[in-house]
Amino acid sequence: MALPILAGVAGTTALAAYLNAKYHLIHDLSGSTLTPTDAEFAWLANRAASRKLTTYDIFEAQALHNVSNHIFLIFEGREFTYREFFDHVTKVGAWLMNDLGVQTEEVVALNGGNSPEFLMLWLALDGIGAVPSFINYNLTGKALVHCVKLCESRYLISDSDVQPNVEPCAPELEESGVKLLYYNSDLITSLPSSGPLPQSRRDSITLETLRGLIYTSGTTGLPKGTQMTTGRELLVGHVTARYLKLTPSIRFYTCMPLYHGAAHGLCLTPSIHAGCTVVLGRKFSHKTFWPEVSSSKADIIQYVGELCRYLYNAPPSPLERAHNVKMAWGNGMRPDVWEPFRERFNIPCINELYAATDGLGSTFNRNHGPFTQHAIGLRGLVWHWKNAKNEVRVKMDVDTEEIVRDNNGFAVKAGTNEPGQVLHKLDPALLGSAPTYYKNEGATMGRRLSDVFEKGDLWFRSGDMMRQDADGRVYFVDRLGDTFRWKSENVSTNEVADVLGQFHQIAEVNVYGVQIPRSDGRAGAACFVLAENVKESEFDYKGLAEHALARLPRYAVPIFLRLSPALEYTGTLKIQKGRLKMEGVDPEKVSGGDKLFWLPPGEESYVPFQNGDWDGLGAGRVKL
Repeated sequence: MALPILAGVAGTTALAAYLNAKYHLIHDLSGSTLTPTDAEFAWLANRAASRKLTTYDIFEAQALHNVSNHIFLIFEGREFTYREFFDHVTKVGAWLMNDLGVQTEEVVALNGGNSPEFLMLWLALDGIGAVPSFINYNLTGKALVHCVKLCESRYLISDSDVQPNVEPCAPELEESGVKLLYYNSDLITSLPSSGPLPQSRRDSITLETLRGLIYTSGTTGLPKGTQMTTGRELLVGHVTARYLKLTPSIRFYTCMPLYHGAAHGLCLTPSIHAGCTVVLGRKFSHKTFWPEVSSSKADIIQYVGELCRYLYNAPPSPLERAHNVKMAWGNGMRPDVWEPFRERFNIPCINELYAATDGLGSTFNRNHGPFTQHAIGLRGLVWHWKNAKNEVRVKMDVDTEEIVRDNNGFAVKAGTNEPGQVLHKLDPALLGSAPTYYKNEGATMGRRLSDVFEKGDLWFRSGDMMRQDADGRVYFVDRLGDTFRWKSENVSTNEVADVLGQFHQIAEVNVYGVQIPRSDGRAGAACFVLAENVKESEFDYKGLAEHALARLPRYAVPIFLRLSPALEYTGTLKIQKGRLKMEGVDPEKVSGGDKLFWLPPGEESYVPFQNGDWDGLGAGRVKL
């Protein structure tokens, strides 16, 4: 009798293993998402009932009751316990209230790089019920003035280190009634002691109250202020802490800018919720990265954009494997860097995510092995049962950037392995929870679509193209607007860049489409930087062409190359394409001393592209 029972058990186990492998049941049920649970919504409701709805309130509880003597912050050799840091925050809050007269719900522009003082000001503004407007400290001129005027702040409180960016704007800002103030560590140290900030300053805060402004990068125009509401701010911090399994013993390293949503919502606030230690870098540098990570014994490092490529392309460091890192957490890890990065730096887990400060929905991939490499998420049967009706991918016309509609006027869903823009369903009764831009109704409404699958429905457009394969793996394809059409085919700039980035003589590459006279669509172009120790005279242009032609369809192989000493990045390490697209490949317009090359029709090696070649295209003597 025992043998049939054992056989039945073995059969059941095998069936369970098969179903799990096919439908990813354990993954979907294991809390491997940032979707809030019923318990987390109940937690938020309890905080609302007790009027403890700010990050300052969370920090106060940690500092006074839970982890008072635990290290909160490590920065360039300085350490602060939760209680020590809290005492500084309350001093700053008293200064803001009593000396500057900052009111509850008043928006205050905060402009500075990563430092303990920046964090103190952020938490102090939160604690007095004011609203920090986080300015990109790299901005100057028109963009800086725009951000300060947009939020209608009476003050621009700036780190003295960024004074050179601010002073050229001083006359225009002061004429608008903005008072410029500069802070440094000496100012904070000189402030008199103060007790906890008055609870009355936060009593009027609700789940819908504005708690902060975080600006878009401005790659498609002047920056827009994304509104962070109380409920969203708290839930992101609380749920991320749960997803990452943060505990007080964890040390979490970031050198991403605190003015941006990545470090703000995916490192600092989760760490405060968990009571763990933040190791803060002033800014990213491959020279300081591993020394800071190693000496601090950080368990998690945060990355974004091209940081991992920078590290991989940097000369070897004796500390790059002498560390305690168990997880790299972030977004934008490119496929050509993914596994080489893991192997070189001995980091077991790459936890890739997709999310946006001004977006809805998120996907996560806690990757340890080959199955989910390069993906941004994994979706199984349970996920589809719960979420498929609220998140879809739709086919796009990449030229017009409009969704493809059927004969009835409704959107056409993208199939398996087909790229499509991700849309999220909006409940008209809950629009207050949807992303909005501060004092920019046009931009807010521009993210919404109606009559997508039926009359009267309402959806939020992500602006991002993704695909999902038959195994449920989700891949980021491109930002809508970066994909271009050539020879009646859609070309993904990310996928082409991944291929070119594998060529051994290239360190970095930026792929984009350019308009060519007498040609439909956009021709592929790639701006690249030489790998270290590769001289310009040694570059193998024929080898690059062979590399690309062997791995890409002919229509996707870039026709034009632009050799540059460096690529342009935003402060959050996103590649800038605007100037490159605008200048195109007209030799008279190309700036910075960059050199142009091209792959002439029928040829298999890149050669210099000169004025005569451009004239030939314009006159129609050369057909691409």
